[in-house]
Amino acid sequence: MTRAAIVILAGTDGHSNLGRLVNGLEAAKEFAEHPDDDDELLFDGAGTQWIPELEDPDHDYHDLYAAVKDDAAACDYCSGAFGVADAIADAGVVTVDDHDGHPSVRDLVADGYEVVTF
Repeated sequence: MTRAAIVILAGTDGHSNLGRLVNGLEAAKEFAEHPDDDDELLFDGAGTQWIPELEDPDHDYHDLYAAVKDDAAACDYCSGAFGVADAIADAGVVTVDDHDGHPSVRDLVADGYEVVTF
């Protein structure tokens, strides 16, 4: 069994950040396609801004996001800091505040997850 935590940090500005998002979502989808794998998808920092955009059915990558949304969570602190907390709650994505309002990367590592950032 493989354990992976995909962390989307890329913001919504610029073509290169879109590429990082898509690569992260594709990686999460690949892990999700293997039932023996244990995967987490975290939107953290400026990456939390993607959730409201990806919730739009007309977004080019909505379907890719929808394929992995059930494994997704967002940083509680960053959701507020980037002004998307209400939109994330409306989307039904859980927020995580394990360490000072943020997801605990240490806990992921201690639990045997390979942390991959995009």
